[in-house]
Amino acid sequence: MQQERRRVSAVRAAVLALICVVPWVATGCGSAGDDAVAQGGTFQFVSPGGQTVITYDPPASRQRIADVYGPDVVTDQTIGLDDFAGKVVVINVWGSWCGPCRGEADDLEHVYAQNKASGVEFLGINLRDNRQAAKDFIIDRKVAFPSIYDFAGLTLAALTTPTSVVPTTIVLDRDHRPAAVFLKAITADELGSTVQRVLAEPVAQPQ
Repeated sequence: MQQERRRVSAVRAAVLALICVVPWVATGCGSAGDDAVAQGGTFQFVSPGGQTVITYDPPASRQRIADVYGPDVVTDQTIGLDDFAGKVVVINVWGSWCGPCRGEADDLEHVYAQNKASGVEFLGINLRDNRQAAKDFIIDRKVAFPSIYDFAGLTLAALTTPTSVVPTTIVLDRDHRPAAVFLKAITADELGSTVQRVLAEPVAQPQ
């Protein structure tokens, strides 16, 4: 697994060399209107008509995302989706410098607290941030779920979401396929209802 992750990291680095990640501001090389297609059975982000809320249904039409992992902001230990096998996962891309991220933090924490006992995990991706500022944000806001420290955007590149849209929230089903993507600040009501809908989906039978 570690050897495979090192190989994927090298691929990500090569991909990142071909795209731009704009520091500190939510503008730049990507946009909510950029389209992509599914390739090789792996999820590729698509935002038809520049939509900011996209759902992927029926579940059978969804594609798995690439492996997402990296160093924990606080502990520096490697964390990733593999740690949450078989669970619904909410991925949130954030930065302490991002006003909308600060605004939605309590909503995310509320939904996490309400659903973690039901088999829902949250995983943050901290983008383009000063590490100490990110740690302070987590401590000050009493954020209970872990976040990957991803200053350069290598982890974010694996998701194929627009690098210019922060915050972004992605709800993955139990097979870690995107069920919904929010390219905006999210509220507790809309995230909570989405998580409950995905939780209620039948568990896919092994083929």
